[in-house]
Amino acid sequence: MSLGLPPVHVPVEGGSAVHLVGDTYTTLLDSGQTGGEFSLIEAIMPADAGPPPHTHHGESETFIVMEGELVITAGDDSYEVAPGGVVYVPKGVRHSFRNLSRTTPARIYFLYAPAGMDGMFAEIGSPGTRGVVGPPLNDADVQAMTALAGKYNYTFD
Repeated sequence: MSLGLPPVHVPVEGGSAVHLVGDTYTTLLDSGQTGGEFSLIEAIMPADAGPPPHTHHGESETFIVMEGELVITAGDDSYEVAPGGVVYVPKGVRHSFRNLSRTTPARIYFLYAPAGMDGMFAEIGSPGTRGVVGPPLNDADVQAMTALAGKYNYTFD
């Protein structure tokens, strides 16, 4: 059974990239393209960086590590994840993640199901370039993320 949506191809240089909180996020598949079923975001995360603990209340998040090594904490468990590793975090579970390298950026895919978080990146990020490390973390980005937490149904814990 079809959703009535056309297939989507995103070439290597494709997607919509923004810089936000020191990272570069490229939306590869957004909620409109998937009928709201999921969204897929590529993140380039600077060395020794990552967000504070937070919880998504409306969607589950799957991490797929493409390059680099992360430590992902979900609930009471922590995982060191190398390229090719995957971690699934159900909605409602507090989690955080950090690039373990002190010198090299990491590249991660985030799959959100259902879709929705893709809108937050597009709404507050500044124009970016896929695959390029963004400018350093700044207070304006943090304030914008905090201000939109209710709209996108997440909390910083």
